[in-house]
Amino acid sequence: MTGRIPSEMRRTIIVGDVHGCAVELDALLDEVGFVTGDRLVLVGDVIARGPDSLGALDIVRRTGAVLVRGNHEERLLTAQRTPSHPFGWEVETDAGSRDGKPLGRMHAEVAAKLRPIDWSLLEASPLYVDLPEHGARVVHAGVVPGVPIEKQERSTLLTIRTLGARGEALERRGRALWGARYRGAPHIVFGHHARPEPQFHPWATGLDTACVYGGRLTAMVLADGQRIPRGVAARKALLVQVPAARAYYAGTRR
Repeated sequence: MTGRIPSEMRRTIIVGDVHGCAVELDALLDEVGFVTGDRLVLVGDVIARGPDSLGALDIVRRTGAVLVRGNHEERLLTAQRTPSHPFGWEVETDAGSRDGKPLGRMHAEVAAKLRPIDWSLLEASPLYVDLPEHGARVVHAGVVPGVPIEKQERSTLLTIRTLGARGEALERRGRALWGARYRGAPHIVFGHHARPEPQFHPWATGLDTACVYGGRLTAMVLADGQRIPRGVAARKALLVQVPAARAYYAGTRR
């Protein structure tokens, strides 16, 4: 599943992982001066872990934003397609698992609250979005360098953080950040890997700055037709951030 967005708009605003931090997302849109005609793209993981997943999804609809699918959206959609209990969401007390197994309590609680319109929004989310006028591609987690986008594993697009000794996709404990070895074009803007500061690689920029953990919510703001610059200082100048009101989640960053 892929997406391509019309380019007849004023600015493109790409936002890192929201994780239910609806208040911070509203504050960030105020900070960038979001107006009708601006194009908003979210890198995925809009839901779960934070205080207001439904409010965050309401903002997605209100702004006409494009939601790129993250691993948390994928987890709920997978469970919905293969429910583990015929009478509702089966709950475990741990972090939960994938592939039709019971959801953890956190995801089960979000799933139970989602409205039909929310499920439709999640189902429509693409695995990546190309922004050719910006020389960019937005994907939730990243890619294996050297592999064409259409040949990337679904799990890679949703969960990669690092590369193993053979260049394979890993979520944790790899030898190198995938973005450090990726060579574009296009420039890839991604989330998933929560860190105190954005990731700046020659051909990739990571926008997950750990808002739900008490960090900041980060946006990259591009003028109409502006291509993402290679220089780190020039990219930093495109970023706008708002601090989290507090730390909402103290679990593992995955």
